[in-house]
Amino acid sequence: MSNLEKNKGLAGIDVGETAISTVGKQGVGLSYRGYLIDELAEMSSFEEVSYLLINACLPTQSELVAYKQRLFNKRLIPDQLKNILQALPKNSHPMDVLRTAVSALGCLEPESDRRTQFDIAERLIALVPMCLLYWYQYHRGIIVDDLPDTNSIAELILSVLNNNEVSSAQQKALDQSLILYAEHEFNASTFAARVSASTLTDFYSSITAAIGTLKGPLHGGANEATMALLNRFTSVKQAEEGIKNILNNREKVMGFGHRVYKDSDPRSDIIKKTANVLADMVNDQHYIPVSEVIEKTMWAEKKLFPNLDFYSATAYYFLGIPVSFYTPLFVCSRLAGWSAHIIEQRSDNRLIRPNAVYTGVGIRPFIPLTER
Repeated sequence: MSNLEKNKGLAGIDVGETAISTVGKQGVGLSYRGYLIDELAEMSSFEEVSYLLINACLPTQSELVAYKQRLFNKRLIPDQLKNILQALPKNSHPMDVLRTAVSALGCLEPESDRRTQFDIAERLIALVPMCLLYWYQYHRGIIVDDLPDTNSIAELILSVLNNNEVSSAQQKALDQSLILYAEHEFNASTFAARVSASTLTDFYSSITAAIGTLKGPLHGGANEATMALLNRFTSVKQAEEGIKNILNNREKVMGFGHRVYKDSDPRSDIIKKTANVLADMVNDQHYIPVSEVIEKTMWAEKKLFPNLDFYSATAYYFLGIPVSFYTPLFVCSRLAGWSAHIIEQRSDNRLIRPNAVYTGVGIRPFIPLTER
């Protein structure tokens, strides 16, 4: 196998430097700005983590209070953007809705100066979840105007989505998920954002490029596919036999394995524990047992481990989140990581322009139109 074939898709190729996160390097599974993901998921909030990623340090108590207040103030949707969201069809793909919302906001509130990039990052983190919820509820006959008085993005999402009070356990569960999805080095969508940023385009264009890339099923969407898989089985026995048949038919099982991690995904155990807590709250007797037998079978048959997406599916299900929202919530979280990478790319920029190996025909004479 040639080096080109071995490294196809840039697998194993270092294409840049970052101080934002480590993925499977330096003897740790995953860290953000030097902090282990386990500790961040257990002891911090998504707001703390998004501040850390964008500002390169954990906030003090007063800085966190001020940051949360800024996000609180920046979550209101402009009337012109509401009109656009209302005009988008009910059957639009939610990822298309978010991509359109960000692009439209770039017209309504353009980036006039590089010094506003931190403000734009905060605006997007605060506003994008609200755009998703506004569009969704509008087509159900509900106008989202009276927002709950909370400075927690996780609580806000669940409260507006399900129109009920959110327990501390539910808020913590979604908060953890947002933390786990917030950043992951040079994944496809982040790299797309950095390539875009390297051209010196505006902030919104880079985010739009990232959302479009995440929409692809080989990047985002694995948690949605996992839910579809779980719903194919009515019992643990059927799940075990069904997975074996799927593998024998050489079908891909989404939610397992990872391009970078070789032995396990450090985020998976965290979200699995969270999913189990939520399962106990709703007295689940199906999804966790089925998920666990699939996990066991995948390891026994293929030595493949679950990644973050696999147990995220059941966690989101227990939180009452529609399946079509699974990948859009990925966007709401990863906005923090994308923003950090755009800012980092701009700080020491060089246009990203790799080479390609030409495999077409050799040079040949041009044939006039009348002789073809």
